[in-house]
Amino acid sequence: MGAFFCMMTASCSKVLDEKPQGVVSSEDLNTPENVDKMVIAAYSSLGNDYWAAPYSNMWAYGSIRSGDAYKGGDGPGDVGDFNAYETFALNRVDIGNADVTWFRLYLAIGRANDALARVNAMSDDFAQKTTRQAELRFLRGHFYFLLKILFKYVPYIDETIPKTEYDKVSNVALTDAALWDKIAGDFRFAADNLPADQPQKGRAAKFAAKAYLAKVLLYQAYVQDESNNVTNMDQAKLTEVNTLCDEVITSGKYALSADYANNFLSQFENGLESVFAIQYSINDGTPNGRADNGHSLNYPMNVEYGCCGFHTPSQNLVNAFKTANTGLPMFNTFNDVNTAAGDNFQTNTFDPRLDHSVAIPGHPYKYKQGFLFQVSWTRAPQIYGRFMSLKETVAPDDPSFKKFPPFMSSSKNWAIIRYADVLLFKAEALIELGRHTEALPLINSLRTRASNSVSLLKQADGRSSSNYLISTYQPGVNCTWTPEFAREAMRYERRMEFAMEGYRFFDLVRWGIAAEYLNAYFTVEKNRASHLKDAFFKKNRDEYLPIPLNQINFSKGLYQQNHGW
Repeated sequence: MGAFFCMMTASCSKVLDEKPQGVVSSEDLNTPENVDKMVIAAYSSLGNDYWAAPYSNMWAYGSIRSGDAYKGGDGPGDVGDFNAYETFALNRVDIGNADVTWFRLYLAIGRANDALARVNAMSDDFAQKTTRQAELRFLRGHFYFLLKILFKYVPYIDETIPKTEYDKVSNVALTDAALWDKIAGDFRFAADNLPADQPQKGRAAKFAAKAYLAKVLLYQAYVQDESNNVTNMDQAKLTEVNTLCDEVITSGKYALSADYANNFLSQFENGLESVFAIQYSINDGTPNGRADNGHSLNYPMNVEYGCCGFHTPSQNLVNAFKTANTGLPMFNTFNDVNTAAGDNFQTNTFDPRLDHSVAIPGHPYKYKQGFLFQVSWTRAPQIYGRFMSLKETVAPDDPSFKKFPPFMSSSKNWAIIRYADVLLFKAEALIELGRHTEALPLINSLRTRASNSVSLLKQADGRSSSNYLISTYQPGVNCTWTPEFAREAMRYERRMEFAMEGYRFFDLVRWGIAAEYLNAYFTVEKNRASHLKDAFFKKNRDEYLPIPLNQINFSKGLYQQNHGW
């Protein structure tokens, strides 16, 4: 019996020691070729979101929580988590979407950390070692930035922490400022070590890292207390934001696209205005390709598309595009009278960016003159109005378009940072540094580009789809360029330039005005949109999502809940 046991033990040991066929060991990955593939896998996490937990574009967290958009869809119960976000009053600590988004972003960070640990261990004979380290730290910085603006306090785990120690890292191990420093540190390393140009489109490069570092420092410059109040402006960080933006601007790598539309058309992707963008694909050998699934709910309900009518522009946003007879925004009166679908778009005057951002009944959809948007294309106009979002979609005959029923999407890039961002980062820093006159030409450059972006906004008979009138700010002629007015103009310009692109709510939080702004919005909008009748923003709580209850439970109480929750 003993001999039999020994024989069986030896036999089992031999089997267990054999490497299974088709399985790659961790050690086998530690080659330059395989490490490069792991870097690509980390890049792919940029687009590993999906319709119910989008993070490639933050529309579900940054547009519908900002007053720029309604949730859309078939009613409040259709993806009800988004309805909770929009109304704030219905938000809860056990929202499933927040937990999934948290989980997926940490999966992305895990990929970056795993690849980075392997790159770090490579010998210096690996010619791309430093570049790959910098790319991975850029990517990790991006994913942590998203977590930071969503949840404020998150556990910071890098490649030096063993997986066995993950459950010992608290979400409050770092202060608010220290967590920002960690994120900035990744982009700083990337800026110092990436090449100015990359051989492949889509890879992070030096000046993209400088632009993203400027973005991080701009957010950090608005110093918050534990209750999310903005208590101070960090002048040193604002100064560095200005310097970094200057370096990006003078690099000569980027410029504003001649036509605003080019930013949202697949044939112009990776153009001069694209500082860093997610690269999608279809017909790449996989069943559905690497399509833009984060936007797959946001197409119209007509025959050419079919689903699902989410992310609908608010009446407030449409009204905000109206201009005065000076061609300037109607800062304080734009929302007094609704702009209805119909003749109002000819009797009023508008910023041309309206028709690049909002699908309006009777106007060409995605610049196709024979393809007029109809109210019937919306899903629930009695709840969410008669408009739809445009920037994230493509025309049904666009080569990048793909259906995967019941959803659809495209391989069109989505910009994370475009050059217009850099110009307004710099303008914002200058205004808060007391150098508001220097911000004027930066803001005016965007308004000039908008005024020249009307050639595609035509009906079949050659008429303009709306009555466009937009002017630059001319101190002493149509405005008085005081520090206060400059700040108001810059903030309004950000809303017009980046309408429906997903970051508006985070601007409001950064500026410390979210509660005041959104409760004023709800006071008026609840009379236009019944689903907002109980909406209310609770100051010192709703600036951030709660730490997901599942994550607190998984941590066995190590994670602490956010203030107010």
